[in-house]
Amino acid sequence: MESTRTFKDKLFLILKGLGMGAANKVPGISGGVVAFVAGFYEEFIYSLQRINATAFKLILNGHFKAFYKYINGRFLGLLFFGMIVSYFSVSKILDYLIKHNELYVWSVFFGMILGSIYYLSKDFKDWKITTYAALGIGAAIGISISFLDPATQNDNLWFVFICGIISVSGMTLPGFSGSFILILLGNYVLLLVDSVNALYDTFFEILGGNFSFVDNVERIKMLKVLAVFTLGSLVGLITFSHVLNYILKNYKSVTTASIIGFIVGSLGVVWPWKKTIYKNDNTGEYLVDSTGKLIVENYKRYWPEFDFETSLAIIYIAIGIAIVLSLEWYGRKTKKINA
Repeated sequence: MESTRTFKDKLFLILKGLGMGAANKVPGISGGVVAFVAGFYEEFIYSLQRINATAFKLILNGHFKAFYKYINGRFLGLLFFGMIVSYFSVSKILDYLIKHNELYVWSVFFGMILGSIYYLSKDFKDWKITTYAALGIGAAIGISISFLDPATQNDNLWFVFICGIISVSGMTLPGFSGSFILILLGNYVLLLVDSVNALYDTFFEILGGNFSFVDNVERIKMLKVLAVFTLGSLVGLITFSHVLNYILKNYKSVTTASIIGFIVGSLGVVWPWKKTIYKNDNTGEYLVDSTGKLIVENYKRYWPEFDFETSLAIIYIAIGIAIVLSLEWYGRKTKKINA
């Protein structure tokens, strides 16, 4: 599988990782959708579930090359490299764009979700009572989640570990936004902003020969939080991959229908026309995080008036749909070449 990958395939795999990483960072968007639509979802799940007892035995016995080949290491390595780069670069660009062009960014995301629904449903033919029920349940759960009120921030390390397990589900379960779940759990800013910024600052301080961070209690605390969150994410990623691999093998139609339902339900999260509601204290003052950003509490959705801004947003929705259809086209082309 790995030896047949050309340089172009490897480059596109890194770009897919960039896409997954960026999607996982944005509330309402699932990295699993990128994998599903781009045509490498099943290989992704299959490769992850190969991280098992056999893989650990190969490591313990010193068979590193066999381990690398067994887990499809080049595929996972390139994909995760793209995700890591995205985490510290593309995601920051997205943060900037959301801050300054929120309506149009959400419009592109909304279009991508619409395109994903079309892609998943157009070739699905196994509609029956069980799959319709799975579709309805998936949609109901997705809609219900999108209207829940966020909890307050909690930096207890056990809770952070659980957040890691739950949030990573967005990478393995298309339509289930891990970052939005972190908002509901109250820890989005802590885990995807503050702790990441702490690592970013520490990294550059070390490069500059500055090790004063070891005496910074708050910095060490943030690094511990990020380490525990990462550990929880790895545990969740491997666990979910084994469960999903079994489900896809034995209940593929019901699983696909549920995924379509999840994605339909997530449309409420990425609805472009919404007003941001920020947290405030008892005096009415808005609350900010450690970086000075206002802390989002929830969103109030509304139906837009048809004007120039709305027309432009609709164009961006079309662009989002086109992006997904382009990914689908590339995924089909790649499968034909490798067949």
